[in-house]
Amino acid sequence: MVSILGAVLIYCAHGFPPWGNPNSPASRHVSPYYIEQTMRDTSVPNIVTAVLADYRSYDTMFETIVNFTAGIACIFLLRTRQRTDAETRLYRHVPTGITLRIEKGGKFPEDSYDFERIDSEWVPYDLIVKTTCRLIVPFIQLFALYVIAHGHYSPGGGFQGGVILGAAMLLLAVSFDLRSAKRRLGEKMAALLGTLGVLIYAGTGIICNLLGANYLDYSALAPLFGADSISARSHGILMVEIGVG
Repeated sequence: MVSILGAVLIYCAHGFPPWGNPNSPASRHVSPYYIEQTMRDTSVPNIVTAVLADYRSYDTMFETIVNFTAGIACIFLLRTRQRTDAETRLYRHVPTGITLRIEKGGKFPEDSYDFERIDSEWVPYDLIVKTTCRLIVPFIQLFALYVIAHGHYSPGGGFQGGVILGAAMLLLAVSFDLRSAKRRLGEKMAALLGTLGVLIYAGTGIICNLLGANYLDYSALAPLFGADSISARSHGILMVEIGVG
């Protein structure tokens, strides 16, 4: 079946214009419009952001929903449904690097800054790696917010900024441990933020409907922002980019 479908696709590919043909309809009609009219229509210098979040915003919304669905599927497939507290825990004394094994019934130093819980498989303590990551993670997160907010005027946007935010949490989990990362961004909070992002994107379109315009026609938001219709499209792009991020 896959071979048949592949053969059909190859056969149909002969109907497309030659690769890189400057006289193809896309090169003569579609691309020039976006290059020449994006600034006039949306007041957004970044053509890529304008195309993704405005001209084809309906398609991008479903891309966001696909990402959200994939994340929810990972939670259902990978989560531990029953919490099992181990009878034995390992703690590292941070000032000395000594590892303590505390049996069930002993006092666990959960709230002490001098001890950190480690996994049953021993994790080497690396002061340089942990200190460096702890210092740069806030700047990574700040840069991620910059990428989301400045996606109009420079390379970036919601998808790119969201990836950088996710990378910051992964760096924290790798340099410390997964437990430390989950304390800062747990499963429930991650699912809540993912749901909120989709609601922001879809909700922006619904607001446009309620104001008498087409779905995701940001020009209808002009009365809410107290701006003209072109500036309203720019603000609407920022709203959905925040949802994507």
